[in-house]
Amino acid sequence: MHVVVVGCGRVGAGLAHALEEAGHSVAVIDKQPRAFRRLHEGFKGKALVGVGFDRELLRQAGIDKAGALAAVTNGDNSNILVARVAKELFEVERVVARIYDPRRARIYERLGIPTIATAQWATERVLQRVLPDSPALEWIDPSAKVCLVERTMPAAWAGTPYSTLEDRGTARVVAVSRLGVAALPAPDLIAQDGDVVHVALSGDAVDDFDDRLGSGPSEDAHH
Repeated sequence: MHVVVVGCGRVGAGLAHALEEAGHSVAVIDKQPRAFRRLHEGFKGKALVGVGFDRELLRQAGIDKAGALAAVTNGDNSNILVARVAKELFEVERVVARIYDPRRARIYERLGIPTIATAQWATERVLQRVLPDSPALEWIDPSAKVCLVERTMPAAWAGTPYSTLEDRGTARVVAVSRLGVAALPAPDLIAQDGDVVHVALSGDAVDDFDDRLGSGPSEDAHH
């Protein structure tokens, strides 16, 4: 696949390197020529100077044959403009924009432009490492209607079928990791102490689910 990367900061340069390592062709655009010094030695792709929303420059970068574009400059407005040009004018299948303001990121997600909200992503990842036992919110959709959570099963739930955790319409167990090996749960899978479970929840059901998990299964749940 051919990928256009707009912005050659640490993220853009690292992304270009990873893409080439994976066997893809890459073109990188940045308005500062010195930014290309960050590219790894032996970079085989194109390095083009200019603004990423310049249509002619995008054509030089191979946008017409690109399967993906990543807009990762340090400006929210530039990234969104580049993403919209790629998606709406050139109909690139996979487009993502880095956004520093998480509120704006949610707005553009609703417009069909996938975004990475840098500050929010970093905050969540740091919290997961500083407070490893705190509840983790792994993913939430732009409308906040569905989210994915990761929880460690309390000892009280050992011996209980995972199906008892589910609640039609609000909670569904999607994966269970046991001794470092993850799998999709069978209908009759029994919980063990220390299992790590991933659950898809309605956005407004997280607190209720955590309360139920903490209080333990009902007396007839084992049967």
